Amino acid sequence: MSHTNLTVFHPAVFVLLGIPGWEAYHIWLSIPLCLIYLTAALGNSILIVVIIMERNLHEPMYFFLFMLAVTDILLSTTTVPKALAIFWLHAHNIAFDACVTQVFFVHMMFVGESAILLAMAFDRFVAICAPLRYTTVLTWLVVRRIALAIVTRSFCIIFPVIFLLKRLPFCRTNIVPHSYCEHIGVARLACADITVNIWYGFSVPIVMVILDVILITVSYSLILRAVFRLPSQDARHKALSTCGSHLCVILMFYIPSFFTLLTHRFGRNIPQHVHILLANLYVVVPPMLNPIVYGVKTKQIREGIAHWFFDIKTWCCTSPLG
Repeated sequence: MSHTNLTVFHPAVFVLLGIPGWEAYHIWLSIPLCLIYLTAALGNSILIVVIIMERNLHEPMYFFLFMLAVTDILLSTTTVPKALAIFWLHAHNIAFDACVTQVFFVHMMFVGESAILLAMAFDRFVAICAPLRYTTVLTWLVVRRIALAIVTRSFCIIFPVIFLLKRLPFCRTNIVPHSYCEHIGVARLACADITVNIWYGFSVPIVMVILDVILITVSYSLILRAVFRLPSQDARHKALSTCGSHLCVILMFYIPSFFTLLTHRFGRNIPQHVHILLANLYVVVPPMLNPIVYGVKTKQIREGIAHWFFDIKTWCCTSPLG
């Protein structure tokens, strides 16, 4: 299959190569990718349903977890089905507008997930450092405003990327050496100065994410200080256990993201197919692990899932069709 296709201005389609250099392994790579994606979609869907159905989970902490699960599904669904279509069906073409849309959602979900983790850190900070004021500080009105702020901030940060890409003329090639469209990768195909794209694409989202990391670090520093001032070891253990799952999710999100960013920026000697493989794993592995972590480490989630499955089993046994 030949991908040599010179275009002028906006091409009708871009051609996604998948993982260049590893075309022979596309089928084999697609199997674990598909399994991980299905696990992520199923796990987060169960989490969403349980949080909606169980009244004792109608609290700010689980509302933010609900938002995290929705974001994880959107992030993985924006990229993985197209990658599987490339690997299985050789469906390399993607329309220009569809490519720009994919860029928007991939980056918006990344920035949004960072903001959700910050909101969850704030929730834990209030719960541990000011437990008596928790219900008065995190009212549902405040929670809804935080959720609206997360969506608005993510949208406003990434929306200019659409215009930054649409202003560029693409008169060289329409071949994208990746399995999905991402901002700088697409911009580099343009036959114009992309300095603004590079500066905005790297600096603005990264600065916002770094700000989130700093605020999360400050929150947990205050949380740890409050925890170690508690009089009994049982109280300290209980307080720390409520933060354990959140800390795991934070580490699973930020460590791979910064590793991927640093290797992409400074890892000149790292082969291109390694960069692309890491990018594919990044959008699907954390979404798969997040519901597992919360399901294992959070008692209320475990009980909610068990209760939900018991209700399903009871309904199946009493149904006329059972």
